[in-house]
Amino acid sequence: MCKQDDAPDPIINACNGFYCDYFSPNKAYKPKMWTEAWTGWYTEFGGAVPSRPAEDLAFSVARFIQKGGSFINYYMYHGGTNFGRTAGGPFIATSYDYDAPLDEYGLLRQPKWGHLKDLHRAIKLCEPALVSADPTVTPLGTYEEAHVFKSKSGACAAFLANYNPRSFAKVAFGNMHYNLPPWSISILPDCKNTVYNTARVGAQSAQMKMPRVPLHGAFSWQAYNDETATYADTSFTTAGLLEQINTTRDSSDYLWYLTDVKIDPNEEFLRSGKYPVLTILSAGHALRVFINGQLAGTSYGSLEFPKLTFSQGVNLRAGINQIALLSIAVGLPNVGPHFETWNAGVLGPVILNGLNEGRRDLSWQKWSYKVGLKGEALSLHSLSGSSSVEWIQGSLVTRRQPLTWYKTTFNAPAGNSPLALDMGSMGKGQVWINGRSIGRYWPAYKASGSCGACNYAGTFHEKKCLSNCGEASQRWYHVPRTWLNPTGNLLVVLEEWGGDPNGIFLVRREIDSICADIYEWQPNLMSWQMQASGKVKKPVRPKAHLSCGYGQKISSIKFASFGTPEGVCGSFREGSCHAHNSYDAFQRSCIGQNSCSVTVAPENFGGDPCPNVMKKLSVEAICS
Repeated sequence: MCKQDDAPDPIINACNGFYCDYFSPNKAYKPKMWTEAWTGWYTEFGGAVPSRPAEDLAFSVARFIQKGGSFINYYMYHGGTNFGRTAGGPFIATSYDYDAPLDEYGLLRQPKWGHLKDLHRAIKLCEPALVSADPTVTPLGTYEEAHVFKSKSGACAAFLANYNPRSFAKVAFGNMHYNLPPWSISILPDCKNTVYNTARVGAQSAQMKMPRVPLHGAFSWQAYNDETATYADTSFTTAGLLEQINTTRDSSDYLWYLTDVKIDPNEEFLRSGKYPVLTILSAGHALRVFINGQLAGTSYGSLEFPKLTFSQGVNLRAGINQIALLSIAVGLPNVGPHFETWNAGVLGPVILNGLNEGRRDLSWQKWSYKVGLKGEALSLHSLSGSSSVEWIQGSLVTRRQPLTWYKTTFNAPAGNSPLALDMGSMGKGQVWINGRSIGRYWPAYKASGSCGACNYAGTFHEKKCLSNCGEASQRWYHVPRTWLNPTGNLLVVLEEWGGDPNGIFLVRREIDSICADIYEWQPNLMSWQMQASGKVKKPVRPKAHLSCGYGQKISSIKFASFGTPEGVCGSFREGSCHAHNSYDAFQRSCIGQNSCSVTVAPENFGGDPCPNVMKKLSVEAICS
């Protein structure tokens, strides 16, 4: 049972989190289980995109195992998509990629996938000792310690840990010395030879791209303008304001609130031109305000603060004015206690200030309600419903118009690359393909905050390593190929805010470039296995392995340096020490190939460019 410290027998209480090495079950005879090892974090609309370094994830898992952990379940191991209106939060994005080892599209996320694969291979080598006894813990320094497992048959495995997030450590263990990078654990399956270190990544890294898919002409859009609700459309009228989810029963994201305001011809603001201020307090999650059928303004909350306040001058005329509030839900609560107390919708008060009488409270007058939009009732997203109305075509299709439905058709592109829709030109809404919902989109909600550099070392939290600050929280929306027909696929978009459908493109996800960043004499599993089998007597140098995606080949070498290169994949640069023949081995072995490998040895790069200096190889290759 996850996170239930008082779980009674025979139930086993377990741990969820970024780290669970500190956890102990509530009875000594229960196994130590990690039911959710968080590989990353979810993206929220309005938030930056989180990622968790592979080095830290591997460190947390190795640390759990060295402290007697018996079971690990990765959450998520395969990222996914919140299709339809299934995204929770509220405000959780449609993408639930989670920075998982397998991404939302089913592709390998490198180096995370490869680094974890190597970790579990190393742990598997320790199995005879790991399952035989609890570890013996020996301090090796202020931040360093050894966990040693031994079996009665003589098997021995050791985990050497350096918990210091800033400094390397040189430790003595078993009459030998070992160099431990900051915030890392080395695994020794024979208590002598290091086969793996959590901070030394042997797996390749990959940079992804989302190029447009060539179609036979751009999308040819047709439009249908939804309508601001009127009293003729409403379902019922009652005094006061109602909670949204209880009213809609989650049948729609949308709930209309309608009321009238009578303005006396003698109101001062009619002569002064100073508009009265309408203030609306809402439990969330987004609100569109219409006065006499015209959009007056918008307000929305966030995951941290879902409640919102709209306060703005509104243009009222003498006589009867209609106020129509479109309250928009952005998901149901997905975690936390007492969901029944989580509200949405306009709960008030709704106040009009700036009248001759001063302040008028509209909260308890009669309000009329309509669940959903007209286009939803007509099922415009479906194959049959989309043919039930007359759509505007050609030059008459308006852009940046709120509450507008758009439709087009397209043929499925050739190939096997995963597909997505680039919705960067749109505001907020929903999208369907062949009647099936891709989900909510909201590229107009830009990620707030500051995205600084990311260092793997040190305790990870969901705000530590962020990207996309100042950009759309989610721009691309996964389109499963299994949803497509060979020809005539119906694409329907409901735009709430007002966007430009001419900027929507079908794109494919594929590898752009691949990198390796390998230290000289870096621990590697192959070396130990060859030594253990007697095939070699000396350690085997590591190799840089490069592999493009299915159907791709290495077309060029963007960067290669053996010496002291700096930077990360996508932005490598030469350091003070550089072997001038660094490119040669890769030009010979890799160009035109889907995959290749080069041994990290000075003779492959024209000799040692800087003796007595710890060197590494950094390389980036382009896939086409």
